[in-house]
Amino acid sequence: MSRGPLDGLKVVEFASIGPGPHAAMLLADMGAEVLRIDRPGGNGWANPIVDRGRAVKVLDIRGEAGRDWCMRVAQRADVLIEGRRPGVMERLGLGPEVLCRNNPRLIYGRMTGWGQDGPLAKSAGHDINYIAITGALAAMGKPGEPAAVPLNLVGDFGGGSLYLAFGILAALWERERSGLGQVVDAAIVDGVASLMTFFTGLASTGQVSLARERNLLSGVAPFYRCYLCRDGREISVGPLEPPFFAEMVKRLGREELIPAQYDEARWGELTGALAAQFATQDQSHWVALLALTDACVAPVLTAAEAPGHPQNVARQSYIEREGVMHPVPAPRLSRTPGTIGTYEDGDAMAARWLG
Repeated sequence: MSRGPLDGLKVVEFASIGPGPHAAMLLADMGAEVLRIDRPGGNGWANPIVDRGRAVKVLDIRGEAGRDWCMRVAQRADVLIEGRRPGVMERLGLGPEVLCRNNPRLIYGRMTGWGQDGPLAKSAGHDINYIAITGALAAMGKPGEPAAVPLNLVGDFGGGSLYLAFGILAALWERERSGLGQVVDAAIVDGVASLMTFFTGLASTGQVSLARERNLLSGVAPFYRCYLCRDGREISVGPLEPPFFAEMVKRLGREELIPAQYDEARWGELTGALAAQFATQDQSHWVALLALTDACVAPVLTAAEAPGHPQNVARQSYIEREGVMHPVPAPRLSRTPGTIGTYEDGDAMAARWLG
């Protein structure tokens, strides 16, 4: 039985943190055999969910023996993932020039924040810095206040790991015709710039504004933000379209608010009215009243609560493994769905590859 659409794909992952391991998890979830080469002592960010489905080999790659071992398994691999600063793998003798010469079919995936070149390429950075220079961070938050810092979903994972995985799969598809591998230079700044095209494209036509005081999706619009309920919990409100907004306020018994939706001069009034209304009842009351309608309202849940939401339960979106709740592999394929793989000894996987 197939383990998923990538069954048989051999991936070498040099341990890193953040987007590199996440991209490897995505490939493993879809059936790839992922052999992680970890440094002695680990990377300091052991993660029972993101690290799932791997075989692990602890190795000092700075020495000749470790480097030779890596070269041997890379010769049998389809994909390699590394997330070090530009030039580090070359100094170790494990850069793409060497490994792709030894294995011309190898897809060499490189995950960085700034990219492989440019004035910042070898500088340290984090998600907040990468989204700062791409225009994403400037659009987030309330006017007159410092930018609202999101979780590192936007840069590391939205602009990083997902684009690395996409680039790897694109290169694999091209390899079917050429028979040759290539280097995938996945930079978070490039990925975030690509993610921003929805906003920059519409801003160029005047359909949306990236100014915080007018950006419909930044939390300033009274119909696209969160409100506190009586019990201190929050409710997310997102009826952007007039019919959905009308449905919400009708169910709230506040039909007189309908004309105020896109009248920016009345946004302060509308925000105050909705804030006062939601503060009169607990979160559960508003969920019961609005959640199964077109009002575009949902409870703000913690990560621990999310697996218990009826929608997630119905779709079996989470599964428990060894006391930890895991999200199931995404997206879902009808014929060859992904699965959460089991752990394997790195030496055993390498021996199988090397025959």
